[in-house]
Amino acid sequence: MFDEDRDGNEDILIISDEHFMDGNPIVKGTHITVERILLELARGMSVEKILNEHPQLSIEGVKAALKFAAESVHFDHVTPQSASLPEEKKDKPSNQG
Repeated sequence: MFDEDRDGNEDILIISDEHFMDGNPIVKGTHITVERILLELARGMSVEKILNEHPQLSIEGVKAALKFAAESVHFDHVTPQSASLPEEKKDKPSNQG
């Protein structure tokens, strides 16, 4: 499911490449990072809304991102800290005239 399984496995859904998206893990076939999916879920966005806003993303991609994140936390032994979510980027109003 992850790019460490590079044995010709076509089921890999989470990939990373240091030359693409700064090496951040993404869902294969998209420019959507695992981090973005997690932040959108943490802000209360439903999976259905995420899929609607990112039509190139599949439910399998979302599930793979969650599994990747869970395994990352498990292996990294992250110490929980209280932190606020990064500010959501707002589109600048256009000056229509």
